Amino acid sequence: MRSTSNDKPLFEATLYPHRSLPVQGFWILLACVAAVSFTLGLVFAAAGAWPIFGFFGLDVLLFFLAFRMNYRAGRLFEHVQLFENEILVRRVHPNGRVQEWRMQPNWLQITAVPSSEALKAPIPEVRLRSHGRSIGVGRFLTDDERASFAEALKSALEDARTPNLEH
Repeated sequence: MRSTSNDKPLFEATLYPHRSLPVQGFWILLACVAAVSFTLGLVFAAAGAWPIFGFFGLDVLLFFLAFRMNYRAGRLFEHVQLFENEILVRRVHPNGRVQEWRMQPNWLQITAVPSSEALKAPIPEVRLRSHGRSIGVGRFLTDDERASFAEALKSALEDARTPNLEH
């Protein structure tokens, strides 16, 4: 049985990548890098090495493009919902593409793989396994955030599995 939009989730979390530099801070940093590059470019141009001036402009452009790609990747998010009869994982990519997985929670196993075990498991993530299917979520989270998310989901899963004896 699938959950319906009327079902209230027993657990719900939206996971976002962390970006430590806000957009306003990026523009300030870009302006500083551009000012330093322009100044150094003028120094080289005055010394007769005028072609180097263009390379100083190129590094500012590459700096801008790298941060733009980073901020675009930061638009990815994952939405995890635990219902009584299923767990729903929805990953929304920066380009708007949506991936969705549904699993039965009765046999669900949750494992947080920390970064320190990256040699054993190639990607640090929270692994959800049920009936031979496996989904990795929270690859962009820190080890502490992954562990916290995994514990919260495990706790909600245990609560969902515990029969309610109150009538």
